[in-house]
Amino acid sequence: MFSFGFWQKWLFGFGLYLVVFGLIMALFGQSRLMNFVFNNQINPAFWSSTELSAAAAEFQAFIYGVLGATIVGWGVFLAFIARYPFKAREPWAWNCVAIGVVMWFVVDTFVSIRFGVGFNVMVNIVFLSLALFPLLFTRTHFRETNATRP
Repeated sequence: MFSFGFWQKWLFGFGLYLVVFGLIMALFGQSRLMNFVFNNQINPAFWSSTELSAAAAEFQAFIYGVLGATIVGWGVFLAFIARYPFKAREPWAWNCVAIGVVMWFVVDTFVSIRFGVGFNVMVNIVFLSLALFPLLFTRTHFRETNATRP
């Protein structure tokens, strides 16, 4: 379909996107932008309206800050692995990304379903697809015999 280089760059770009998304979530979790895009979808699963009490809004800001920081870290790791060992076709890099993405998806989606946050399940499916396409289309490039190819 597309070349290995295309999918490697896609994965690298997805990692950078996660860094930006995580920073926005951590630093602007209570902004109008996040209210429109994110909070108005999630808040009704826990509160009867999108308007939160001051205590709930402060707790949400803290949780989004911590979650955003985690997403930033995940994005940095993904971008770094995509840029260097994945690009060098080191088999462990493919395995690391694949196992990490699948584990994140299963746990995050389970928790989202348990708490009735369907919007987050949909976001997870989109993020899984963004990571899964490059993994599926590059798998054959990571056989042990290909590991030393530039």
